[in-house]
Amino acid sequence: MVQNTFIGTAGWSVERAIPGFSQVGTALERYSSVFSAVEINSSFYRRHRPSTWQRWHDAVPPHFRFSVKLPKAITHVRQLIGAEAEIAEFFADIKPLGAKLGAILVQLPPKLAFAPDAAAAFFSALQAFGNTPVFIEPRHPSWADMQASDLLHRYRVARVYADPQEATLRSAALSDGTSYLRLHGSPKIYYSAYDAETLDEFAAMLATSPGPNWCIFDNTASGAALRDALKLRDLLARGQA
Repeated sequence: MVQNTFIGTAGWSVERAIPGFSQVGTALERYSSVFSAVEINSSFYRRHRPSTWQRWHDAVPPHFRFSVKLPKAITHVRQLIGAEAEIAEFFADIKPLGAKLGAILVQLPPKLAFAPDAAAAFFSALQAFGNTPVFIEPRHPSWADMQASDLLHRYRVARVYADPQEATLRSAALSDGTSYLRLHGSPKIYYSAYDAETLDEFAAMLATSPGPNWCIFDNTASGAALRDALKLRDLLARGQA
């Protein structure tokens, strides 16, 4: 971890041509020899066996942390309502991660508006399974209003700063302290690499946030994520030196 920030990518596909990575071991072992964190998105689509989570836990060093995306059965099918059984199932599945579970990522469907009672019940259900930091990426602008902000602060949930992102939600994420940057690529989402000026801006945001912070690059379709994450890591390391 550099500058109190976990830096990584969505998934851990590693090109052997990129210097600095170990050339032995599994892809996750090679990835974790360089980065301090990874975001697991596959959990959004399907369950993994506890033995899989245990294997991932055992493959990485003690300082490494996983951010795990909540299943769509909770966020998109249930839309946060009456999902207690699914939440319990999710936490039972990921229990083998132990102390290496660093964050829970909640990405909401674009049309899911803020409903205070449903949101409060949902976050209360999450808190019943411990104090792992929860970060939410809402995509409906109602999650940027004052009532939503008050509720999220009450449950110690920070909004994700995403790129791209609707303007009011980006402002709300900035007010939460930019503790989780989720960078999908710009101008072409999932493909475009970030230029040096933009990476400098991200580094400045993270350097001035109290942390611990997360920065995940999701522009993986063209392989840009690994290179951008390495550049940002080096920017923060130079600033810390």
